[in-house]
Amino acid sequence: MKFADITERLSGLGGAKWKVHIRARALAREGRDIVELTIGEPDVPPIDALMEDAAGAMRGGRMGYSDGMGEPGLRAALARRYTESTGRDIHPDMVMCLPGTQTSLFTTLMGITQEGDEVLVGDPMYATYEGCIRASGAAMVPVPLAPENGFRMRAADIEARITPRSRVIMLNTPHNPTGAVLTQEDIREIGAVAKKHDLWIISDEVYEELIFDGVAFASPLAEPDLAERTVIVSSISKSHAAPGFRSGWAIGSIEFTQSLLPLSETMLFGSQPFLADATAAAVSSPSTVAPGMRQRFAARAGYIATRLENESVLTVSRPQAGMFALIDISSTGMDAETYAFDLLEQAGVAVMPGTSFGTTLDTWVRVALTASDAAIETACDRIIAHAADIAAKRSAAE
Repeated sequence: MKFADITERLSGLGGAKWKVHIRARALAREGRDIVELTIGEPDVPPIDALMEDAAGAMRGGRMGYSDGMGEPGLRAALARRYTESTGRDIHPDMVMCLPGTQTSLFTTLMGITQEGDEVLVGDPMYATYEGCIRASGAAMVPVPLAPENGFRMRAADIEARITPRSRVIMLNTPHNPTGAVLTQEDIREIGAVAKKHDLWIISDEVYEELIFDGVAFASPLAEPDLAERTVIVSSISKSHAAPGFRSGWAIGSIEFTQSLLPLSETMLFGSQPFLADATAAAVSSPSTVAPGMRQRFAARAGYIATRLENESVLTVSRPQAGMFALIDISSTGMDAETYAFDLLEQAGVAVMPGTSFGTTLDTWVRVALTASDAAIETACDRIIAHAADIAAKRSAAE
């Protein structure tokens, strides 16, 4: 039987990127002692109030069909939040609520790109971005993010890759997998390129509340001269430790939301009202779980860097935000995927090969900072011993 072209465009862009993680879960089921540092899930559950708000809304009958734009109460709460954070007047009609950041990004790209278009996106990138881009028929144009630039996207690197088919500059700040945070100057320089070439800017800001101390957050949504071309996407998945709620949003101009409304209604016809009510309460005040996560993740990143750099030949890129750190494994002589599988099989530590996130990180691996302190300590012990074993074998072979 014949399938639609979209299935070919997305072939290999799903579970194939998570081969090491899948293998690690299989080994754990067999009884192997595996330290899993692959997935970025919050290390705490949602607060009781969030769950009680959702349950209370369900008991109150908030289980009917929803507005295709999102429930008015949630849209109003998000408009207030972003008006305060950006200094711009964000109207509820500029807000569209969708199931999580992923769906918000997918819907946005389906609404503003099509076959023949190009989307410029930083490499490395979150593993699902390529699929979201290619779903509409658009082509992904990687923009290398260099370690010497702190893995921050540079306006000049974007402009060097612009063609007549370019349509979107896609940002992720704070960035997954590197933990880099764009500065206001970065945003304004990238915005100038977008205006010069009449491009959209999509900014994935799901890690906004997980920025470490001393680092400032900047968003293109706060720049009035970028208002007509900017869309930001986010959710409560990370900030409120609620990835299973699948409660997210896209914010852009009223022209943007009205143009995408038929797409949203055709695809979903609204999200769950009881989740919208709980989310509205959650975003109306600062997250109570985010500060603890910021402190723990920053401390774990520092611990990993200190241990590995003092006790092995490996080096670590210290993140400015988020749930991950990157380890440079080039000194082992292995590529990222070979190293990740070898570390898993020989040492029982599961990490993500950098090549799951693009081509730039071919000698890097990503480790999640969401495991317990004890698990992180065990993982470091094993990674250090594994690196020493590799060095000994290379020395013996020479």
